[in-house]
Amino acid sequence: MKTKSVYVCTECGYQSAKWLGKCPSCSEWNTLEEQVLVDEKKSKGASTPYSGKSSPAVQLNKLEAPDYMRIKTGTDELDRVLGGGLVSGSVVLISGEPGIGKSTLLMQICGTIADEGKKILYVSGEESPSQLKMRANRLGINSENLYIQTETNLDRIVEEISRLNPDIVIADSVQTIYSENSSSMPGSVNQVKEASSRLIGIAKNEGISIFLVGHVNKDGGIAGPKVLEHMVDAVLHFEGERDHAYRIIRSVKNRFGSTNEIGVFEMTSEGLNEVPNPSEALMAGRPKNVSGNCAVCVIEGTRPIIAEIQALTSMTVFPSPKRTSNGFDYNRLYLLLAVLEKRLGLRFSTHDAYINVIGGLRLSDPAADLPTALSLISCLKDKPLPDDMIAIGEIGLAGECRAVAAAEQRVREAERLGFSRVILPERNVGKGKLDPSKFTIKIEPVKGIFDAISVALK
Repeated sequence: MKTKSVYVCTECGYQSAKWLGKCPSCSEWNTLEEQVLVDEKKSKGASTPYSGKSSPAVQLNKLEAPDYMRIKTGTDELDRVLGGGLVSGSVVLISGEPGIGKSTLLMQICGTIADEGKKILYVSGEESPSQLKMRANRLGINSENLYIQTETNLDRIVEEISRLNPDIVIADSVQTIYSENSSSMPGSVNQVKEASSRLIGIAKNEGISIFLVGHVNKDGGIAGPKVLEHMVDAVLHFEGERDHAYRIIRSVKNRFGSTNEIGVFEMTSEGLNEVPNPSEALMAGRPKNVSGNCAVCVIEGTRPIIAEIQALTSMTVFPSPKRTSNGFDYNRLYLLLAVLEKRLGLRFSTHDAYINVIGGLRLSDPAADLPTALSLISCLKDKPLPDDMIAIGEIGLAGECRAVAAAEQRVREAERLGFSRVILPERNVGKGKLDPSKFTIKIEPVKGIFDAISVALK
C-alpha cells in the first residue's frame, strides 16, 4: 500500500494535503509539519479517549452533586492556585520555560504527599534515575511511596500504572511520550493527542490525579495542539526569569477553582520556597528619594499585592521615540502617554519612555494606571514622589480617575505595610463607600490626573 502524508499545524491541528507557509485556521506562520497517515488496519486496536464502560443518559434531577476529595500538596501557594488542593481524578497541565522550576516543584510535592501515605508514580522521559535521585537528595526527599519510572513508551507507562495503581501520576513531559499506534515522531500533534487522551481516560475512569508537564514554544505558548489545553482540567503557567529568584505560578484554566489566583515562590539552592507575603518581598530594596518610582496595590484573585512601578524617560534625537514596557501592558502605556500629552501638555513625544514592574510581576489590573502615570510625570520633571505614598486608580481618556474594585482591601494592605498616604479615585470615597475615619492611613481622593499630580508633587 502506498503511504500517504499530510501537513498538520502544530498549533491548532489543521490538516492540509500540501505544505503552506501560513496556517489557514490559526494564521500562524511555519507551523505545518509533514506527518505520515496512520494505517486504518493498524489503528483499529488503538484506544479512544475516555474508553471504558458505556454511560447511559440520566435525568439531571436524579443526579447527586459529587463531593470531590482534595489532596493537599503541602504547598499553600500551589493549593491556592488549584482552588484548595489537588482534586482526585483531575488532570493538571503545568508549563513554563526550561529551567524555571517545574520538575523541582513537582518533586517537592511528591515528597510531601508520599509522606502522608499516598502512592506516587513519577514518569520521566527526559532524565535518568540517577539524575532524579540527585534532585531528590538535594530536596531531602526519600519516601518508600514514591516510584520512579524512566520511560517514553505509552503502553509501558499504562501497564505500570495498572500494576502499581498509584494515587498520583506525574508525566514529565507529555511531549516525550509516544504511542506505537501512531507513526508520527514524539512531540508531534498526533502523538501528544494520543498520549494525553490515554492518560486523561485513566484519570477519569480510575480516579487517579495526573500532572502533565508541557514544553513551551518560542512565543511562550504550550507546544503541541491547542486541544490539549481544552482536554485537561487545569492549566498552570510558570512565569519568571531564570536569572531572577522569584517565580510566579498562574492558573490559566481551572474547572475546580478560580483562574485569578497566583502563587509566588523563591528559587533557592534547596528548592522552591513559598513567599506567603509577596508585598514585603516585592517592596524590599526599594530606593528612597528617587524620581520615577511609585507603589501600587493590585488584586490578584483574592489577594492584594503591593508592587513597585519604575519609570524612566530620556531625551531622544530620533523622530520616533522608543517605548519599552516590562510587566505592564505595552498598548496601555501608549494610551497613558497620549492622555498625559493631550490633557496635561507634557512633551513625551520627544522622550524615550521605559516602564518596569519590580519582581517579574505582570500587572493587568486597571488600578495600575494612576501610579504608572505618576511615575512617568515624576521622572520627566525629575521630582521624586513621597516614599510613604501609594497610588491606586484607573485613568480614562479624558484624564479622569475612575473607581476601582476592592478599594478597602487595597487600603488595608497599604496600611499594614506602613504607608501613610494613599491616593484614591473620588468615587471610591464617601457615603456608602470607603470611610476614611476607619483607617489610620491618610486617604486623599482625586477626580483626575491633574488633581493627583497636585497631591503627589505638592
